[in-house]
Amino acid sequence: MPKRILQGKVVGDQNDKTITVLVERRFTHPMMKKTVRQTKKYRAHDAENAFKNGDIVRIRECAPISKNKRWEVVTDAAEA
Repeated sequence: MPKRILQGKVVGDQNDKTITVLVERRFTHPMMKKTVRQTKKYRAHDAENAFKNGDIVRIRECAPISKNKRWEVVTDAAEA
């Protein structure tokens, strides 16, 4: 099964080797037919502490690293 890759904005980098990424998804509401924006925060593993608040990053699913971390940073989205 392929691993999901999401793109989002770094909103927290206080912890060592961990960043918090805010991912926004847009979809059309089935009844109202209006575009809805929904956000969710993911904790991702950043081994080199390379990313800071405001960076756009891609994260990929991985095996659990800690209690809350199930994602790892793939690369900076600006580079791709």
